[in-house]
Amino acid sequence: MIPYTVWSEAGGVGKTTFTVNLARAHVEQGNRVLAIDMDPQDGGLTHHFGVDDDKANSEVDNLVLHMIGRPRGPFEEIVRTSEGVDIVPSHNMLGTLDELLTKAADLEEDTNPDPNYVFEKEKQLRRVLIDAGVPTEYDVILIDPPASEGQHLYNAVYATSNLLIPFEPSPKGEKSVDGLRDVIKGLEAELEDIDVGVLGAVPNKVKGTNVNQKYIALLEEEDIPIAPVTIGERGSMLGDAWDNQVSVYELDANDDYRDLRDYERPTLEKFDELAAYLEKQFETTEVKA
Repeated sequence: MIPYTVWSEAGGVGKTTFTVNLARAHVEQGNRVLAIDMDPQDGGLTHHFGVDDDKANSEVDNLVLHMIGRPRGPFEEIVRTSEGVDIVPSHNMLGTLDELLTKAADLEEDTNPDPNYVFEKEKQLRRVLIDAGVPTEYDVILIDPPASEGQHLYNAVYATSNLLIPFEPSPKGEKSVDGLRDVIKGLEAELEDIDVGVLGAVPNKVKGTNVNQKYIALLEEEDIPIAPVTIGERGSMLGDAWDNQVSVYELDANDDYRDLRDYERPTLEKFDELAAYLEKQFETTEVKA
């Protein structure tokens, strides 16, 4: 199994776009893929794949209910499918995940007959996935949490142990580089019994300017592995994919949408290359599943 979390502490660097298109790229290579949207904000992965119709419905079962031990049905019934990607959609309850996990911890610890029992909040997503047999059902698991630290990120990292970091090589993206090793050490300290692996930082929205190269050099100074793939600035194509709630692969393949321009089509090949690179990482390195 190939589990990883797509994350950057800087917003607006293309985190969700990466998750959407990498999920589809893994499908293109014949993998069974589960994408989990842990971001409570509107307009994320759930919207991009067009499965956000129940996001505000308080009556439906959702991931948070499973994480706090109050599911309304089996895990597989909360999974939606789009473009061959199985998706655990975001739900508005994610907005209070920290609070709900704290309440669940208090209740479980108060009612458990074992006086040494501890409800570990950051391990609940992993528990849900293991209980549902996800590691044996899927080849690839991607998680898209919010940029901020908290139980969304902690649960995502604990469930996958691995990070892929989209990086915009510009002043806007500098925050995602500055002190990144300290952030990773902080996650390891918070989660205690895991080592966080960085599969790579991926330069995104690259224009080939000297400014871009300056910030890529800063990334190298942080001793962060850089993936051998860069994604160019393709705002028009990605914007059209977003507007139509599809990946760039579907934008290209479906005659209902516009044809890709010649200079845009290599972006699909870049995502294919990146997916293949990530899969190779799990073949050649010992990464926690």
